[in-house]
Amino acid sequence: MTQSIALSMTEQSDPRYRQIDRLPTAEIARLMNAADSTVPGAVARAVPQISAAIDQIAARMQDGGRLLYVGAGTSGRLAVLDASECPPTFGTDPEVVQGIIAGGVQALTRSVEGAEDDAEAGAAAIRERRVGPLDSVVGISAGGRAPFVVAAVTEARALGALTVGLACNEGVPLSQAADHSIEVVVGPEVVTGSTRLKAGTAQKLVLNMISTIAMIKCGRTFGNHMVEVSASNTKLVDRAARIVGDITGANLSASRAALEAAGHEVKTAVVMIERDLAPDEARLLLAAYGDRLDSALEARPQGA
Repeated sequence: MTQSIALSMTEQSDPRYRQIDRLPTAEIARLMNAADSTVPGAVARAVPQISAAIDQIAARMQDGGRLLYVGAGTSGRLAVLDASECPPTFGTDPEVVQGIIAGGVQALTRSVEGAEDDAEAGAAAIRERRVGPLDSVVGISAGGRAPFVVAAVTEARALGALTVGLACNEGVPLSQAADHSIEVVVGPEVVTGSTRLKAGTAQKLVLNMISTIAMIKCGRTFGNHMVEVSASNTKLVDRAARIVGDITGANLSASRAALEAAGHEVKTAVVMIERDLAPDEARLLLAAYGDRLDSALEARPQGA
């Protein structure tokens, strides 16, 4: 039996905060900080469920599948945020990780009333993206009952996709609709029902784990280095050069030179230095090992 909305932890009023409008600013800030400090513990308790979902997501991505996040309101904005960070951080095509928000792009900057209640729109969003068995769909809803999100996950599951439900309440419709249920129970908010607070923080932490660990599993890092970083501005070119130097031991000047010759491709620059190869030769070696830097560097050089 699922909870009613009134019984949902995210909708309850915490008596500790009922007089916050009468408190000094510093005391309100301390109360909020203390409340926020409980979120990592709630996420930690869900790590087994998070890990199981990530392993399944990564396996599908390695076979060419996509990762789609679906949410409404704050949850939808967090979905789009996490998806939008993957191309510059991990060098993925924008189609590989996608964020879907109820109400469309305009809902990113202003509320679209009623969008989260449109179940048919949620299902249609999945069909429009031709979701299939290789794909993973993560539904995100603090309350765990947004019809747009539940319907999207239900449709995705019917089409054979892996489905994950991320909520901040227990026993909710989203959890029941998904293959994998992640319930991070953070309790009532400082401002009653304002799930952009602790619940939003919890969702962001879990999404960080999902995208980052999936990319690590797919070989888009080398150690803790983002070797697929898109060096598209001065800051990122500097970061890329430091990464090349950290991995190879080359000085900054040599790292910059290799990076420039490699067209700002970090992995190519690393292989050039480590194997004393020209850019095209380095790219061919990487391609021979599935574009995985670890495998290319572990391979025995020809003639060795």
